[in-house]
Parts: sequence; C-alpha cells; structure tokens
Amino acid sequence: MQTVNVYTLASESKFNRFHGLILFWCVLILVIDGYDLAIVGAALPAIMQDMNIDPTSAGIMAGSALFGTMLGAIFLGTLADRVGRPKMIAFCVALFSLFTAGAGFTSDPVSFSIMRFIAGLGIGGVLPVCTAQMGEFSPIKLRTRLVTLVFAGYSVGGILVAVTSKQLIESHGWQSVFYAAALPVLLIPFILKTMPNSFGYMLKHADQDKLREVARRIQPQLDLGVSVQITGNPAVLGKQEAPVRNLFKDGRGFSTLMIWVAFMTGLFMVYALNSWLTKLMAMAGFSLGSALNFVIVFNVGAIAGALGGGWLSDRLNIKYVLVSFYIVGAIALTMMGYTRSTALLYAVVFVVGASTLGTQLLAYAYAGDFYPSTIRSAGVGFASGVGRIGAIAAPVLIGWLVSMNLPLERNFLAISLAGLMGAFAVTLINQACADSSHARKHAALPVDSGN
Repeated sequence: MQTVNVYTLASESKFNRFHGLILFWCVLILVIDGYDLAIVGAALPAIMQDMNIDPTSAGIMAGSALFGTMLGAIFLGTLADRVGRPKMIAFCVALFSLFTAGAGFTSDPVSFSIMRFIAGLGIGGVLPVCTAQMGEFSPIKLRTRLVTLVFAGYSVGGILVAVTSKQLIESHGWQSVFYAAALPVLLIPFILKTMPNSFGYMLKHADQDKLREVARRIQPQLDLGVSVQITGNPAVLGKQEAPVRNLFKDGRGFSTLMIWVAFMTGLFMVYALNSWLTKLMAMAGFSLGSALNFVIVFNVGAIAGALGGGWLSDRLNIKYVLVSFYIVGAIALTMMGYTRSTALLYAVVFVVGASTLGTQLLAYAYAGDFYPSTIRSAGVGFASGVGRIGAIAAPVLIGWLVSMNLPLERNFLAISLAGLMGAFAVTLINQACADSSHARKHAALPVDSGN
C-alpha cells in the first residue's frame, strides 16, 4: 500500500486557490478581531467623558477585555485541536461580535467591563487558531510571510476603527462603533462550511475521505488511487493527547518560557499604545481627528512591519529578524517622546507601528513556526495567553502614569523598556528546536513511499 504524508505534502506544495481560501478567511477574521479590540482605544476619550471616570478607571476598563483575551488564548486556543478548528473559530467570532456589540448598550464601568471581558475570550481564542491554521497548510517556503499577512489583517481592523470612529462617535455617539461589531456573526455558516479541520484532527479521527479531499486541494496534480492512504508522523501524532505538557519536551522548555516573556513585553508595548495613543496625542495638543490620524499611521506602519518582517524571515533567520525589530521598537518609542516636528512625528509613529505591533505580529508567526503542528494551537495559545499579562498591565500602568501628569516623554520611555526586554528574551531561544528547522532538513524527502 502506498502512503502520502500529509504534512510533507503541505510543506512542499505550491500556493493555490485552496491556500488562498484559508488566507482569505484568516485575514478577514483578524480584520474583525482587530476592529473589536481597537475600538476601546478610539472611543476611550468619549467614554471617559460620558461615564465621568478618571484615567486609572479607564485603564482598568480597557484592561478587562485583555484579561478575557488571556484566558481565551490559553483555553480556547488549546481546545481548538480537540474540538476542531472551524468550530472554535465560529464560536470565538460569535463571542467577540455579540459581546462587543453588547458593550455599546452599557452605561456604567462595571457592566461595560463585563461585556468586554466576555468579548475578550473570543478575541484571544481566535488568534492562535488562525495562526496555527495558516501555518499548517502553508508551503514551507512561504509560511512566515503568509502568517504575518494574516496578522496584518489585525492592523487593517485598527485602521478601520480610526477611519470610521471619528464620524460615528461625533454623529451617533461612542456606542455606534460597538453596535457595528455584531455584523460578523453572519459569516459563521460560511466559515463552518469552507474552513478545513487540522491534519491532526482528521488523522486522529481516521477521516480518510476528508484527508484525501484536502490532499487533492493542496496538490491537485497528485494521483490518489484507492490504494493510497493518507498518513502523518505516528511519533508526532502520539503527542497530541498532551499538547500543553509537550510544549516543554524535546528541549523546548526554556525556549517556551522565553517565548512567553517575549510575548509579554511585545503585548505590553502594543496595548499600551492601543489603549492610550489617542489620549497621549491629545495630551500633546492634537485634536481628536489628528490623534486618530496617528492611529492610522501607526497601523499602516504595523502592516509594513509585519509584511516586511515576514519577507525577511523567509530569507534570513526569523529569530534575529525578530530581535532586531524589538530593538528598533525601543529606540523609536524613545524618539516619539522627544519629537516636536509634526511631519517627523508621523514618520516616527510609522516606525513605532512597524516595530511594536508589527513586531508582535511577527512574534505570532515565530511561535507558529517554532512548534510542530499537533501542538501549534496550544503553543501559540499559551504564548498569547501568558503574554496577555503584559497586555493587561499596560493600560493600567500607563493610565497610572498619565494620572501623575508626568512629562509626555516619560510615558513613551516606560513603554520602550519592554522592547529591550523582548529582544533579550528572543536571543535566548534555541532555534534548533523550531519545527521549521526540522521541516527544512527533511524538505528533500519524497512525498510518498511504498510499503
């Protein structure tokens, strides 16, 4: 009997319409996800005025969703490979769409925070699943670029907020930007119908019909006769029952901890800016419209950073590309507090976006690149979840600094220190343990073999 290893098949494939379908869904979901998370930052000045709350309380309200994203990334991301990724994606979309819209109906900080916490479960849960899904089906030569392209959708969502929120908030109140978040629930039936399950899930359930269908879509020219059986790596599949424990096996333990530290520092930078950039720019003397323009430039920079970082990472060592991005982020954030020229400030904000949010998007790609397929959702999920400690601390800490009326540059300097810590953590990761390192070593192996 002939066998075809589906993991090798995907790694050696060429990008086609099937890969494009997965890319389309993952990008679109991350656009929506980015919108749902960024709207609090854009609406925060109006919410503070409407609810008559101080900066520290506002930081806690913004952090409530981030606490939800931590739990969602850890638990929902890890469950995805057990219940099926399409089902988990659909569940997460329903959570963050409906409860983000629900936050628009609240009128006090407590109920708002509860709604945002529940929405955060879905926001955090969908990130590792989309990372794992795109990474699993991508050709090995394009994997990092495609995963970073998916996460560029997150920044598109942030731009969408900045472009629409000013007009919506001024004409219909801050609640309107939250109501719009309910629309993506209409996509759920289409996601369930067209998104494939992971290889590990199909192999575990011995679903040869689905495996053969996916194999044909990955490589349409492949001859799959009735005697051909689709297989995976038995040694790897045996580890699927304990995905969390296996994050620390095969020499990955210390590197897993360093990935978590890198995520904490990266997400600290991202969410400090995500929650407070509009307010900090307003403190610097810019109007709401001008401050939101900085948010647009920030997110455009993030897209450029993610795509540029992905392109570099597929050609160079992704580890050292990521280290460089963290260092540039620390430098750019420091410059942001001392730049007085408006034109130059836009350029600095662009670089800050590329080297903070862009860096974090690249970090998701790196985590997906590091872990093997059967524990990829768990690996990225735990990194994203533990990393949310930094995300939760950021808006509260910066809110506290804002309330102290310190010079503006000190707020940015506090954020920049996280970039140096992230660079140090990534430097300590053992790249030899990465799944992509093993995959490239075996790229020359034949797709099928006879038994």
